[in-house]
Amino acid sequence: MSEATITRGVLSHAVKDRLLERIVDGTYPPGSRIVETRVARELGTSQAPVREALRDLEALGVVEISPFRGARVRRPGLEELLEAYGVRAELEAMAARHAVTRLSRADVEAMAALLDEMRRCADAGDTVGEAAADAAFHARLVDAAGNATLRRVWAQLEPYSRTYINMAVPGGDRREMAELHRPILEALRAGDPPRAEAVIRDHFATARTSLAERWPRVDGGGIAAGPARS
Repeated sequence: MSEATITRGVLSHAVKDRLLERIVDGTYPPGSRIVETRVARELGTSQAPVREALRDLEALGVVEISPFRGARVRRPGLEELLEAYGVRAELEAMAARHAVTRLSRADVEAMAALLDEMRRCADAGDTVGEAAADAAFHARLVDAAGNATLRRVWAQLEPYSRTYINMAVPGGDRREMAELHRPILEALRAGDPPRAEAVIRDHFATARTSLAERWPRVDGGGIAAGPARS
């Protein structure tokens, strides 16, 4: 492998991270185009690493690439998202079981601070900030499990779920959504692995129900939002 190939690979990874950040924060909403030439110009790079980054994002499930139409932020169906949440529930239940005995006091305090941040953002109407704190909370739990394979598989689903659930389907009681994390924190503080697994599964069951209720419904050719509950 040449040095040029290695350098391009590192650059495409950096471009992918930047594009994913823009997708998650809503800069590129579902259905919007991502133009290679424009991204390359904005980031000061050639089109090659941008093209590779877009292919990686396509594999991740957040972008779709079509001949003659280029790349667009993908808009998945409800069933696909519910499946992703179900898989995340099992992965994070496993993470919770292993993390309970490994979590340091600093880990727990950091997660408590992230819950407080979710509450502040919810009260301020900052959906993007709340989503970021939510993601960091779950990432801290998964990291504490100390399982590299679990972390890698989880990382493929987390941005995908967060992007669409928090940005494409807004609405509902954001403070209520933040408070769903309190039982997780309490179970971790108690050092109780079965309880931690159970509350994680309850957390995702509630989130799945909320998503299904809020998912846009097609009515006579138009799209109307479902009940605004989160």
